[in-house]
Amino acid sequence: MTNSRRTFAIISHPDAGKTTLTEKLLLQGGAIHLAGEVKARGAARRARSDWMKIEQQRGISVTSSVMTFEKEIEGETITFNLLDTPGHEDFSEDTYRTLTAVDSAIMVIDAAKGIEPQTRKLFEVCRLRSVPIITLINKVDREGRSGFELLDEVADMLALDVSPQMWPVGMGGLFEGLLDFRSGEVARPEGDSKEYLGKRDGDADIPENFAEEAELAQVGYPEFDLEAYRNGDLTPVYFGSALKNFGVEELIDAIARHAPPPRPQPAGEDQISPERDEVTGFIFKVQANMDPNHRDRIAFMRQVSGTFKRGMKLTPSGLGKPIAVHSPILFFAQDREIADTAEPGDIIGIPNHGTLRVGDTLSEKNDIRFTGLPNFAPEILRRVQLKDPTKTKQLRKALDDLSEEGVIQVFYPEIGGSSIVGVVGQLQLDVLISRLSAEYKVEAALEASPFATARWLKGPQDKIDEFERFNQGSLARDRDGDLVFMAKSPWDVGYQEEKNPELAFSATKER
Repeated sequence: MTNSRRTFAIISHPDAGKTTLTEKLLLQGGAIHLAGEVKARGAARRARSDWMKIEQQRGISVTSSVMTFEKEIEGETITFNLLDTPGHEDFSEDTYRTLTAVDSAIMVIDAAKGIEPQTRKLFEVCRLRSVPIITLINKVDREGRSGFELLDEVADMLALDVSPQMWPVGMGGLFEGLLDFRSGEVARPEGDSKEYLGKRDGDADIPENFAEEAELAQVGYPEFDLEAYRNGDLTPVYFGSALKNFGVEELIDAIARHAPPPRPQPAGEDQISPERDEVTGFIFKVQANMDPNHRDRIAFMRQVSGTFKRGMKLTPSGLGKPIAVHSPILFFAQDREIADTAEPGDIIGIPNHGTLRVGDTLSEKNDIRFTGLPNFAPEILRRVQLKDPTKTKQLRKALDDLSEEGVIQVFYPEIGGSSIVGVVGQLQLDVLISRLSAEYKVEAALEASPFATARWLKGPQDKIDEFERFNQGSLARDRDGDLVFMAKSPWDVGYQEEKNPELAFSATKER
């Protein structure tokens, strides 16, 4: 069944239409029956994949949701596992980890804006991990830039070959439909809403100027090449309007036909094949409080190999002793169902009480360790001050929980003082304060910290002991108990590196 799985993410800049596309993909796959449209007006209800309070208030995806749906394509039932990544720039760490769990990605670009900074950052992460990309140029029914200009921008800015698979018959107010190069049909807008409702012209009458454009797009760019796409050298480009259903069917079809099935995953020097008999997987995300009625915690496991069966015993690398997985979960946003079996490429949720951590490998024999899920040095550090000193214990638990999820990193100074939280961007601090209050009933404030960044210390024990003696005021422990140098500035890091050549001051920590 491995070849019938497609595990993918959608990457984009905020507001490029990712959440709308997610919803329309689920609608096509029958996972939902009503599209709760995300409109500009604040009264409209939020889309199904954005569920946390702060997401609902701000209209951005903060957590990485997982949604599974099935669709029959050319006589074969394909299982699609869609991982919804946060589009906001602050959430790069959670997004990076999510992209370790996918085999391909859809890059959504706003036709009016082209490639924006966050899109580029996320693309670079995909390139780093050799994740192949299918591109959707969205919102072609609104005024935007020319198709050729957008194709050339993708090619130039991302150093990718582009292969258009369809072409808009007009854009904005002149939009008359989409020509699919593969079938030669034009999908047409219908009714007052100008949506795509299934009408296609097989012998399409296209105005001459658009027909010339379409021909130029077909002959002026490389033909689609499956190997080049899967190697990350070429991106097939689709045009569409997720809001009006244009291009959605073609995207699902492209993922089914072109996107790779589950791929081998790195474990040190080895690559673990999905064909391996032993059940293996890794935790790429932990999410607390997914159900407001139960203070639960779910670890998201990307299955790498083997056929998982409910009740199976797996050993987490961080624990060293087996746990029985009695209630594995398949997801649709907050809706869940118990999974009796799972195959490579599937994402299953494992309820737990803090035993599973991001970066843990789960396996039957406990003899491998998947690599490539690092922590990154935070760019913003703040002290946490409690408004009610009697809630110290609750604060410690909350900070441990939220650092386990990857929302923040927490550092406990060696010499007294308040806990320090580290984040990649400002919005994570807002999420922290909001969740402390809503989920843990802890009121806290954040204050300036004297430190600017953190570095994990590694080296011979005697050299570390010596460094500790002279720098206690600048040392802390992370939640794993590992020693961290808290630097007042980047210069401070450089100075200590020069002064202590035997020690490594690392900006990342492999989990």
